[in-house]
Amino acid sequence: MTLTRRLGPFARPLMAYCLSEGAAKVSRLAVVVAVARSMEPAAIGIAAAALAAADILKALTENGAGQRIIAASDADLAATCRTASRIFWAWCLGLFALQIAVGAALWAMGGSLLLFALIAILAAEYLFMPAGLVSCALAMRAGKMQATAAIAGGQVVGANLMSAILAFAMPGPLALVLPRLLAAPIWLVAMRRLHPWTPDRAARPAPLRPFVRYGASVLGVEVVKASRMQGDKLIVGAMLGPELLGLYFMAFNAGLGLASSFAQAFATALFPHLCTATDRAAALRQALGLSLGVIAPAVILQALAAPYYVPILFGSGWDGISDVVSILCLAAIPGVVWSAAAGWLRAHDRPQVEFTVTLAMAAALMLNVALLAPFGLTAIAWGTLVVTALTQLGAAAPVLRPALRPAPQEA
Repeated sequence: MTLTRRLGPFARPLMAYCLSEGAAKVSRLAVVVAVARSMEPAAIGIAAAALAAADILKALTENGAGQRIIAASDADLAATCRTASRIFWAWCLGLFALQIAVGAALWAMGGSLLLFALIAILAAEYLFMPAGLVSCALAMRAGKMQATAAIAGGQVVGANLMSAILAFAMPGPLALVLPRLLAAPIWLVAMRRLHPWTPDRAARPAPLRPFVRYGASVLGVEVVKASRMQGDKLIVGAMLGPELLGLYFMAFNAGLGLASSFAQAFATALFPHLCTATDRAAALRQALGLSLGVIAPAVILQALAAPYYVPILFGSGWDGISDVVSILCLAAIPGVVWSAAAGWLRAHDRPQVEFTVTLAMAAALMLNVALLAPFGLTAIAWGTLVVTALTQLGAAAPVLRPALRPAPQEA
């Protein structure tokens, strides 16, 4: 009997997504190593600003339609897929136009042509997404979690390897941006082959209102979450300049970016698991216990090892960010606990509560960065760890307390 079978049905998708996220972030480290040895911090800062702005807009693709497919009954599935497909197409094309408009506005206000080109390249990724999003949700609903994890990881790893190669071949911000577009067809083709889908014309599209009601809160959560993860970079860039932004970008990717990938893997695997569980409270207890047992030691080990691997990976001149990397790593542990609470809320059709809490967390973290930026990157990192622990653990406690309370024993 394998380890994943002994640990229960949640172990297999969790391990699949942990491996996928781990591979993606390790390959991202290859990019970080490449750019650290071939590009100046200021050039990295320009690319980081474009990537941060694009990632905030990309969060708008998380509109809850895919989760409606995962949670739909068999009788409503065909109708739900038709409506979701229409939403995906309209939404992604709208985001493509919006991002082009934002880039053009920045250029018109005195921004560089290079920044506009970077934003436009990142916008083109939206053109590949809608044709595969229904297939992705159906595959997750069907339990093909290992395959969807492999595809998502393959897309990111492919993009990161191309970035590492381009960073040496043609150093510059384009090396960090162009591979995001080049890797998009990998995801689309693989997802459509994994779970082919065509609209059932005999089924009437499902009403739009439930999608809007549920999706508005999910969308708000994802946008705020992306703002929380990327907004600090924009604040650092605005207050400290592109060179220190480049340093912070490197530390973030080597620290919290790598460690938090495990929390993201947990969140991705948890929602379908809770939707299909007959006893959701027991499923949550098992999933959270397993995840903390696996993820927390890995994060702590990474934090302790940062002073050793940062100078080796990045080369001379970058060893000063080791402390920042170590501190940011630890912020991923409370993220796992909050991900459990957020998954519980979504599975019980209460994403509006998650949105309210996430908004408060993001505001606290942005205020932390703005207040501590004059004191340097280490101060920002310590503030991030403290604020993350207080807000995420404090918000998760009342949500998880009823679910984690042991079931009463029968007499």
